[in-house]
Amino acid sequence: MVNIPKSLEENLEEGENILFAIRKRLALEKPKWFIVTDRRVIYFDEKVLGRYEMKSIPFEKLEKIYCRIGIFAARFVLEIEDGGKVELTWMDKEESRKAITAVYNVLKSIAIEPPIMVKKRHMFSEEITLFKPREIIVRSAKQIMQGAVPEVVEGRRDPLTLLKMLKELRNAGILTEEEYNEKKRKILEQL
Repeated sequence: MVNIPKSLEENLEEGENILFAIRKRLALEKPKWFIVTDRRVIYFDEKVLGRYEMKSIPFEKLEKIYCRIGIFAARFVLEIEDGGKVELTWMDKEESRKAITAVYNVLKSIAIEPPIMVKKRHMFSEEITLFKPREIIVRSAKQIMQGAVPEVVEGRRDPLTLLKMLKELRNAGILTEEEYNEKKRKILEQL
């Protein structure tokens, strides 16, 4: 693993693990970083005298990653659901492939619907685009469908929250009416 700047390390959340870290290949100034953790992607622009600029994008808010891998280096464009964009250029091309694969694997593990990866190979370059499907409900809804029930303070299950989430699942078309009624009955029996 590449040695990341101390100021970036200090901005990691407790228990957050770095899955992949790459930095800009060519730079007269301090390098820019693209970090993939188990919770988010981070753009980190290290500056002189301890200054930096950091943009943290949780996977839930990440809409699309575009990566163009050329002969010498790669270029990333990260698109956020709110319309924002982050662009990184002159990234190591081999490390860029690994980084986008790391993002793809994390999205697969947390999303209800799997992400879409589109690859195009050209004569002297390759394009990889990763799309995260828009979701109303994330991993917790998937767990409810599998029978796992979220806990609240004091270890008690919150039936009102569960009923609301079930209704959202039914309204989104994820649960059939029959599945909804069965799970609703089980929750009400626990009261």
